[in-house]
Amino acid sequence: MTATLETPVPATGTRPADGAAPAPRRWLGLSAILAATLLNLLDSTVVNVAAPAIRADLGGSYSALQWTAAGYTLALAVALLTGGRLGDMFGRRPVLLAGAAAFTAMSVACAFAWSPESLIAARVAQGLCAAVMIPQGFGLIRDLFGRHTGKAFALFGPVIGLATILGPVVAGLLIDADPLGTGWRAIFLVNVPVGVYALVVGARALPAPTAADRSGGLDVAGMLLGGLGMSMLVYPLVQGRELGWPAWSLALLAGSVPVLALFALHQLRRTRRGRTPLVRLSVFANRAYGSGVLFVVVFFGAIAGFSLATGLFLQLGLGYTPLAASLAMSSWAIGAFAGSAFSGMTMTRLGRRILHLGLVLMIAGLAALYAVFEAAGTGVGGWHLAAPLLLFGAGMGMIFVPLFDVIVAGIADHEVGSGSAALESVQQLGASLGVAVLGTVFFGAIGAPVAGRFAAPAALEAAKQVTALTAALTAAAFLVAFLLPRRARAH
Repeated sequence: MTATLETPVPATGTRPADGAAPAPRRWLGLSAILAATLLNLLDSTVVNVAAPAIRADLGGSYSALQWTAAGYTLALAVALLTGGRLGDMFGRRPVLLAGAAAFTAMSVACAFAWSPESLIAARVAQGLCAAVMIPQGFGLIRDLFGRHTGKAFALFGPVIGLATILGPVVAGLLIDADPLGTGWRAIFLVNVPVGVYALVVGARALPAPTAADRSGGLDVAGMLLGGLGMSMLVYPLVQGRELGWPAWSLALLAGSVPVLALFALHQLRRTRRGRTPLVRLSVFANRAYGSGVLFVVVFFGAIAGFSLATGLFLQLGLGYTPLAASLAMSSWAIGAFAGSAFSGMTMTRLGRRILHLGLVLMIAGLAALYAVFEAAGTGVGGWHLAAPLLLFGAGMGMIFVPLFDVIVAGIADHEVGSGSAALESVQQLGASLGVAVLGTVFFGAIGAPVAGRFAAPAALEAAKQVTALTAALTAAAFLVAFLLPRRARAH
């Protein structure tokens, strides 16, 4: 239950002054941007509910279930920085429309997947398309609304929160309803009308590009190096357990370090030559920002891995239907919505303290969940989960809104755009790592299925281990948060 954290990122290209007049079709244009954003939000959450149904139909290994989630977020992490640069070079409207068209096509490819491998490949392509589409949204909102941008963001936040709540529930409804015999494939086909709306309305209402910045070129080599390093880090974590941790998997893990170091060296050389890098590494010289990167990896890794493991526990371990599982987890999303609203009202006054408050609530929710597992055993039901997941979600939501503004508070103004964009990419990498690590812990503890079914006591033990590990990661994030700036950056 994690998605791209939609945070305003200053663009490097030309844009209207903040005092510019709003465009005449601004609200229609905003609806197209929201539709494009919903495509990403829906596809980053639905697989957590649909994974068991997908495996029942397509077969494949349990690591393939992890890849249906991790493949999307890893591709998104690799290409996000390049996607933002494409908007600067070729204009935000054409790049967003191209990304939305490709994303819609890849959604159809997901729906018609005939094997686990074909689905994973389509999911990776979806992630790449989302990375092209998503970074254009906030720049286009500024172009549309000028000095009234705040009005658009006031609507944007609640819509994103509502989509986060409804996404898994809609996925459960579609799988259970089985429209026209499509089953789990419906969760991808539902993207088609949303994508078509974004394309048709966006072509009419979004502002045409007024200027382009192609002076620094496109860092393809940097994207390939970064993608190779991230893949070498995540791949063995997903596959290693199932294959018995062969020597090559450990070699890949070790090899990711020099490859990522080579990526950093490439970025430095590109900066010295006066060309636009994917990441301005000068931001990492700031201790608070470096600590923020660590916080983002741990925090989003814990959320993504815990979300997938919880959905798998309910369906594979307790036999819940996709709809029943999504409803049992719905209090989590409701809590996140309430927590986001609270932090939006108090972040200016509380600053970094809102992060610590949210983390305390998350740990309390996890402790309560562990106690429920101990007390209810395999008889645990949806109502048992409601209060713990509500607490966990409320704490998580409190952190979502102010997090990036707190992390970038200590860096220079000219570094904010690059620093924020890098955090978006790191967020997705953290989610991929969380799915890999916590998914590996879950499947390692649950054991092998008997006659196609997992033993409920083993599934309960796996859920308890993941819950305890998530609590430990959240506690680690609590300590790292002390290294972050005390106040959020003022816009």
